[in-house]
Amino acid sequence: MTSTNLTQTEAAARAAMLEVSHYDISLDVTGAPGTTAAPGAETFRSTTTITLTAKTAGETFLDLRAADVRSVTVDGADVTDAACGGNKELYDDERGLILDLAAGEHEVVVDADLRYTTTGEGLHRFTDPADKQTYLYSQFETADAKRVFACFDQPDLKATYSMDVTAPGAWTVVSNSEADVSDVAPADGEVAPLDGPAARVHRFRVEVPLSTYLIAFCAGPWHEVRDEWAGTVAKHPETPADHQPDGELTIPLGLYCRASIAEHLDSERLFRETKEGFDWYAANFGEPYPFGKYDQIFCPEYNMGAMENAGAVTIRDEYVFRSRTTGYLYERRNETILHEMAHMWFGDLVTMRWWDDLWLNESFATWSACASQAAVSQYDGAWTTFANVEKAWAYQQDQLPSTHPIAADASDIDTVDQNFDGITYAKGASVLKQLAAYVGEDAFLAGARLHFARHRFANATFADLLDALSEASGRDLSGWADQWLTTTGINTLSAAYSSKKVEGGARADAKGGAGEVYDVFAIRQTGAEPGAGELRDHRVAVGVYAMDRGRLRRTHRVEVDVKGEITKVPEMSGVPVGDVVLVNDDDLSYCFMEMDPGSWLFLLENIGAFADPMPRTLAWSTMWEMTRAAKVRARDFVDMVLRGAPSEDQISVLERVLAQAVAAVERYAARDWVGEGRRVLGAGLLDHARAAAAGSDAQLAFVNALAMLPADGAGSLDVFRAILAGSPEDVGLEGLIVDADMTWKALTVLVAAGDKGVEDVMAAERDDQSALGAQSAAKARAAIPEADNKIRVWNTCTATGATAPSNLMLRSMMAGFTAPGSDELLGDFTDRYFTEAPGWWAEYSSETAQRMLDGLYPHWEVSQAGLDKASAVLDDASVPNPVKRIVAENRDRVQRSLAARECDAATGEK
Repeated sequence: MTSTNLTQTEAAARAAMLEVSHYDISLDVTGAPGTTAAPGAETFRSTTTITLTAKTAGETFLDLRAADVRSVTVDGADVTDAACGGNKELYDDERGLILDLAAGEHEVVVDADLRYTTTGEGLHRFTDPADKQTYLYSQFETADAKRVFACFDQPDLKATYSMDVTAPGAWTVVSNSEADVSDVAPADGEVAPLDGPAARVHRFRVEVPLSTYLIAFCAGPWHEVRDEWAGTVAKHPETPADHQPDGELTIPLGLYCRASIAEHLDSERLFRETKEGFDWYAANFGEPYPFGKYDQIFCPEYNMGAMENAGAVTIRDEYVFRSRTTGYLYERRNETILHEMAHMWFGDLVTMRWWDDLWLNESFATWSACASQAAVSQYDGAWTTFANVEKAWAYQQDQLPSTHPIAADASDIDTVDQNFDGITYAKGASVLKQLAAYVGEDAFLAGARLHFARHRFANATFADLLDALSEASGRDLSGWADQWLTTTGINTLSAAYSSKKVEGGARADAKGGAGEVYDVFAIRQTGAEPGAGELRDHRVAVGVYAMDRGRLRRTHRVEVDVKGEITKVPEMSGVPVGDVVLVNDDDLSYCFMEMDPGSWLFLLENIGAFADPMPRTLAWSTMWEMTRAAKVRARDFVDMVLRGAPSEDQISVLERVLAQAVAAVERYAARDWVGEGRRVLGAGLLDHARAAAAGSDAQLAFVNALAMLPADGAGSLDVFRAILAGSPEDVGLEGLIVDADMTWKALTVLVAAGDKGVEDVMAAERDDQSALGAQSAAKARAAIPEADNKIRVWNTCTATGATAPSNLMLRSMMAGFTAPGSDELLGDFTDRYFTEAPGWWAEYSSETAQRMLDGLYPHWEVSQAGLDKASAVLDDASVPNPVKRIVAENRDRVQRSLAARECDAATGEK
């Protein structure tokens, strides 16, 4: 027997025994006679016919979850009771359906009723409060296809598919291929409706082998927009001629969203960005797009950014912007679009054999997205955003006690689900960027093309990719892989140098006297921490920057391979000394930079002076990591942000550093300075918002950051009162757009401050009856600063069964529960968390449990007592390992806060 937590060993045994050739899937979501399904029902009918070959005789299992089994047949014989463990009424999805197969070909048919979800897993059902229309969409990664159809739910048992979905007549159904649609004839005695058929059957066929997690079903009254991309796939020597299309390739494109948000779907921009992506991939990937059409469906209550279902990419519909937002979110949406498109090749065409190569799927897609953004989109600063966003995520994840090698343990599905993290996505992509620098981008892409050609429509491993990259580049990469993929932690690089005086030169003093040049220059590497302290090979650039007419400009750059503890850089000898030295200039490697004292002191006053955004971003990142490591005072970081933020012209970077400044006050500052810190930061943010161009991204970013602080100083109560009244100009914010989202933001700030209450929230909800309005109202109600209300919110968030909130309502309520300034109200929930949280993994789906364990963790309890309570959970052998991992991660964050507060308090005034 097996459990729903499939292990790698079980999957390997099943793959050794079986070849799966075809699935024929039939879903009914209409509530037609003989089914239990209906848009308002709890279940839908799923019938699956599987054609397979047992290479050896024996017992195996078929995955099916949350099901009421009607029947199971093998080669026409009813085996229902045996498959269900003796009695179908006692079916337990912990063990799946047991099949005892003779060697040879078989046809297995499973008929069952399965359950809709509201957790974003399996077949998620959502009813739009704006118009009461119902939408369904699937989400199967990592292993939730079994919530919709009986299957062998692992990536290396690929098959072809035929699918039919019977749905209400007014609905559109989107899947992995174009649909063939026919009407369902009325039953005997029924009269056909005048406004169209009561139901239609939508038929799809996938004639290339796909893994189960890449199948998709999206059904509902979708708004649809069509276009197409036409182009030619560039020919490369790595790609066999028979893989190339003849002449131009045309790909039909579709965009789908809920009817109630159709007016906000910026289809022209989305199609333009989609076509830019196809242009770049056609020029660089060698293989033609393999799945016929390309649809993007914007789905409600989506857990992630998006999912790479072949030909039917599902995306969170929060990316359909109904209100004014900064360019940063447009850039992130574009990155998401290009990330999922890359998966059509790396993930869908060539698929990992098992989830231990999940990192490679995600890292390659992230690298490809940034490379294509920088090359063909308006977001040509994508690598700067990468350095500030993805790298920051990776650095933080890599310092947690749960850090793991990039090539991580994937012994079972629970472990895999936990590893959708900053190591898998961001560190992996950072290391691939380092690899591209190491072998050269041309060789890197040539290796990828060779990999696609060798393993198209099959499964492959990282070793297969490494072979292709080694062949394309002519370099042995095995040692590189061992250093970077099997170890943990972050190396620190620093400049070690001496200088000497010379007459004249670029850095001579104002009188033309002696200037300084570097005499001996080296890069010092410290062992990776946390971990075993490994030293790694790094390809880096050393950049020297000097102030020139008020701007910091690069005066010298040299690339070098760092090996061992000390790497001498003779090319730097005689180079004029600068004001700032960056030993990972251009962000080629994955490492911390430790600033020399001169650079560090100079940046505290002049970080905004960099003429180029990349070194400025690297400086911001370094100073933030030093703050988190209790090496820079929180108040000094805040001061640096207020000095430098007005000069930050990269909106992605500006938004991040402003959020970091808020975190510095709220999490890392000494408690006796927090009030002053809020006043100083709040006043500075407001001043910068007023000074920014009217209606600009920068103005909006400063106001959004101000909303992250408790409204208890710097006149912010009056500011948000004016915004709520629709009169931001009354407080000096000319041009600020007060739309639905800004209205909710202002109201929530005022509610959390006790200035507005439940009646105000009810009135706002009546005015905004959209899904986002309902979620915003839930957040605002949860922010009401009353003890009884916080108890209500906790009880609602932790409810089970029919009273449990949906995934996004849960997220909204937790955000309101922990709204800025609420810490003093939450002390009583510390013990509740550590008492109740250990049981959540068994009570909820893994997605929901992870969300709760993170979102309700008592970050408000920054004390040794709080750390000790977390330690007690970690020491309890009965607590599930996934719970321990999340508790350990959050305990580490609290411990970091405690150390940073002590640093801020101990150093006193500057």
